[in-house]
Formats: sequence, C-alpha cells, structure tokens
Amino acid sequence: MKWTDFAAARGIRILAIFLIALVLNRILRSLTRRLVPAAGSEGLGRLAKMREQHVKTLAGLLYSAGAAVIVVGAVLTALPEFGFNVTPIAAAAGLASLAFGFGAQHLVRDLINGFFIVIEDQFVVGEIVRIGTVVGRVEHLTLRRTVVRDLQGAVVSIPNGEVTQVSNLSRDWGQVFVDVSIPPDASPDAALGALERVCAELRGDGSWSPVLVDGPRALGVESLGAAGATLRLQLRTVPGRQDDAARELRRRIQLRFEQEHIRWGGVQRVEIVGSESLQGYPVRSNS
Repeated sequence: MKWTDFAAARGIRILAIFLIALVLNRILRSLTRRLVPAAGSEGLGRLAKMREQHVKTLAGLLYSAGAAVIVVGAVLTALPEFGFNVTPIAAAAGLASLAFGFGAQHLVRDLINGFFIVIEDQFVVGEIVRIGTVVGRVEHLTLRRTVVRDLQGAVVSIPNGEVTQVSNLSRDWGQVFVDVSIPPDASPDAALGALERVCAELRGDGSWSPVLVDGPRALGVESLGAAGATLRLQLRTVPGRQDDAARELRRRIQLRFEQEHIRWGGVQRVEIVGSESLQGYPVRSNS
C-alpha cells in the first residue's frame, strides 16, 4: 500500500523531471548540430574540411558539457522525491566548484581562449602563424593548446591562454618586396625599363600566372645613397608561393640585366614584418 501511495504521489513528478530533461537534451543536440554545415565534405578544400572538423569538435564539446549540466540538474531535482535532502550536496558542490575555479583558473583561461580561436577561425592546422616570438606551422590545435613546429623543426606547445596576439601568414595572399641595387653611374630609367619587361614576361608566363595575385610590378626608386640607387619591385601570390615566385623573378632579372648590359649591385628579398630569417616557410610581408 505504501509503495502504491509513493508511486501515485511522486512517480508522476519524477516522470515529468525525466521527460523535461529528455526534451532539453533533444533541443541541445539539435542546436549543436546546426553549428555544423549541412553540406557534405565532397568538393571542399583541405582548409575548409579542417574548419568543418573544428566546428564538429566544438559542437561535440558543447553538447557534452550541456548534457552533463542537464543530467546533474535532473538528478538534484529528483533526489528530494526520494526523501534526500540536497542542500548539503549543493553546498558541497558549490565549495568544490569554487576551489576548482581558483586552482584551475589558467586551465579555464586556456579553454575559453581556445574556444574563441576555433569559433573565430583565427587559424587552422597546416597554416603558418606568428604567435609572440614563435613562427611556424600549426600541427595540432585543441581548446587547451596550440602546437607549432618552428623554423628549427622544434615542436612548440603554446597554451591558448598565452595566445594574446597571432599573425596568420597563410591567408588570402602572400606578399614580398624585391630590391635591386644599381651603381651611381647606372641609368635608373634603363634599369626600370628592363625590370618592367621582366615583370611583364613573368605575368604572361602561363606556368606562373595562376600563382600571381597582383604584379609583379616595378614601384620605382626606393632610396638613393652614395653606393647608388635601390629599385623596388612588389609581388603578391597565392599563399605559400611568394618565395618561389620571388626566386624566379630574381633569376629573370639577372638574365635580363646581363642581356642588356645593365650594371647592377645585386638583388635582395626585403622582409617588411620582423627581422628573423624565414627560410623554408612562406611569409606575408606588409608595408
């Protein structure tokens, strides 16, 4: 008789709590699935697939965290129906969460910053980035840390909480400036004319035109000095190919100057951002 009374009085409330938790879980699953693009991975590029995978990972984490909150809330709500006093449990849980918050504040900062790195699409695996003094290729990315292989080949693990400023060197286009030095007694007009012809030839080359985004073009005389004049060329390419195009441009400049008997003092690559040598990695230079 007592079991019947218990089932009649409290069974309905327990069932209602269970159904509400189930509905909330369904809603949460539906919302997190909406974060993932509906289109399949067919036809997507490598970076697009990486971003889609990051969104799926983020959606999974959000669903797991939300589901845990729903389960804990449902259990705490249902316990009084079985005669348990949840006030001491709630107080202990509050103290434990407070202690955990103080002890794991750096971890929480890493997770929050990692969340924004993923959701804002600041960079993905495979891209070249500059984080503080570290320049290299992103090899692994989680909500807690970013793993970068630097110029010396070392694997650098950076907590996401320390990523306060990041430069993505692989987005949209890459840019490089090439300077050509000529002696004081050489004609700048003749040298600029030769450089314009070299730029036109490179732009018209079918094997290089798909790589070029803008230029190359001769900007003119960059500086004057006792050693002569410095002429500057600008070159923009698809990400990661600016160094290859700059090497081809320097080769053609040398051949053209030799053919037209133009004296010159050398050709050098100009890195506008930073002073470190970035051999082996594509770098976008900004003026």
